[in-house]
Amino acid sequence: MPTLRWTTVHTPAPDAEAFVMASRLEVRSLSDVPRFFVKSLASWKQVCRAPGAYGASLIAEPLKRTFWTLSAWQDKDALYTYARTEPHKSIMIGLRPTMKDSVFTFWQVPAAGLPIDWSDAKRRLAEQAASA
Repeated sequence: MPTLRWTTVHTPAPDAEAFVMASRLEVRSLSDVPRFFVKSLASWKQVCRAPGAYGASLIAEPLKRTFWTLSAWQDKDALYTYARTEPHKSIMIGLRPTMKDSVFTFWQVPAAGLPIDWSDAKRRLAEQAASA
């Protein structure tokens, strides 16, 4: 399972809050996996230079057609600005037809608690999927 481990982009102030987003993204077929993976790497590069990004991680499970993302941001506006900025904006639009299922969850934590543990993120995603 290819994993891009947690990378700290900007170090937050010790007393700061972080806005966290986790996602589970599933593509329709195995033939969609290579394209999704390449596009996710472009998004990863963008996160690594995005204003307000504290850090991020990615897990790819290609044989399950599933990708997991986890990121922490200065605030909701920083995350949404990233999502609306190229190349992420075009990547999201371009990949929509290949997506089977997507789950997103958001929460806040003290920045001193970064990086977020993947088990916590996956639990939150499972709870979000169950309530949808």
